[in-house]
Amino acid sequence: MSEFESLIEKLLEQKPDLSKTDVEEMIKQKKEKIGAGYLTDQGALFLIASDYGITLSEPAKTEMNLKDLYVGAKEISLQTRVLSMSPAKQYSRKDGSPFFLRTMTVYDGDSTASVKLWDEKAKLPVINQLKPGDLIKIIKAYVKSDFNGLPTINVGSGSSIESTNEDSSIPSIESITKDVSEIQEGQKDLVVSGLLDGPITSMQFTNSRGQPGSALRLRLKGKDGNSTRIVLWGKNDEDIPKVVAPNTKVRLLGTKVKTGTQGLEIHGNESTIMDIEGTSEIKPIVARIISITTNESGNKMVIGVDKGKNLFNITDFSENLNQFSEGDMIECMPSKLFGNAITVDNDSFVRRVDDDPSIPTREKTRTKISDVKVGESYCIEAIVLKIPERREIQTKTGEMVLLGEMFVEDDSGQIWVKGWRNQARLIDKCSIGEIISITGVNAKAGLEGRIELTLSAFSTINKKN
Repeated sequence: MSEFESLIEKLLEQKPDLSKTDVEEMIKQKKEKIGAGYLTDQGALFLIASDYGITLSEPAKTEMNLKDLYVGAKEISLQTRVLSMSPAKQYSRKDGSPFFLRTMTVYDGDSTASVKLWDEKAKLPVINQLKPGDLIKIIKAYVKSDFNGLPTINVGSGSSIESTNEDSSIPSIESITKDVSEIQEGQKDLVVSGLLDGPITSMQFTNSRGQPGSALRLRLKGKDGNSTRIVLWGKNDEDIPKVVAPNTKVRLLGTKVKTGTQGLEIHGNESTIMDIEGTSEIKPIVARIISITTNESGNKMVIGVDKGKNLFNITDFSENLNQFSEGDMIECMPSKLFGNAITVDNDSFVRRVDDDPSIPTREKTRTKISDVKVGESYCIEAIVLKIPERREIQTKTGEMVLLGEMFVEDDSGQIWVKGWRNQARLIDKCSIGEIISITGVNAKAGLEGRIELTLSAFSTINKKN
């Protein structure tokens, strides 16, 4: 008789009103409820016994794989690799006494699991030295359930973690990395990579508990040329290099896939590790101002262009740009440069410089519609062919948002221009038959593979007399 069959017999001895068929069906239901890949038959059996208040003897094998984890297991040991890790944070118990907690995600050949490191284990020197992909041994840990009922490894005072250089069949980080174009709904604990598509922006907010929070937002372009929205909760500007060039390769470790308002999105948290090629060395940028607008917070939103006709979105938090006008040439030493997004604050340096004819004016930055490619920002001049429309769209979360649309053309082709939320009001001001100049519009893939132009917070529309 196998160990598993022996455990079933022990359960049936204490619950004679159950049959073996009943237990097998309950195991099936328990695994379906928890989710495929997280529970073995033996692990499910332990959970079922616990539901009845019955304690089964632990299996003799304490070295196990992640898929064999079950709630209630004690003094388990396993070998695994690090996927992602949060910083150690201090919390307070109900009696007011402090404790430290760090969360780590680990993986082996076919499963992932969360590891909680308590008190002094959260601050071990070996933990601070670990990197994604490192092979570790977790010794004498215990398993409890998380908020979703999934088994979570806990490393407390009687447990330990060791780094090891042993040979292992557990795949490397590189071999489990997926291109962002390969993601599927519902996936979790992913390692994804892609090319930075546009700026990295930060936001501050107050969560449902009234506590301040932060997040980073960006887009990554996959091998198929399409870009995916990324939201990294709990991250801020301090987590990324000061200079990140356009089309930089980015790898994110410890993410999950959700469905957002515009399709699949990738979400991360404070445990997510960002591998971004960048530097802290900032060099001055010489550019011509071709557009100025003001956002709802009163900050100047400026578009500049350099010698290579590269467009930069400049956000001014310091009023340094208030003295300048469209057409002015500036030299700027920004505090941050993420893709084509420049941040100017009190630590930045901006001055007016002599005009440089090699840097194009707004008129000379225009691109023909037929030359527009997905993932780039453009300035175009076109005629409005249809009466602009505005309508409300209900997102999957139930939110109603404004969408403005207009159909335009130049002598090379036709294209749809869209504006969401506040940008929909820019389209409202346009009329059929008008010739307009749009500065700072993003090209994106629309329905049926057609390219569409989307207005951003930096976009301006000027009418030609």
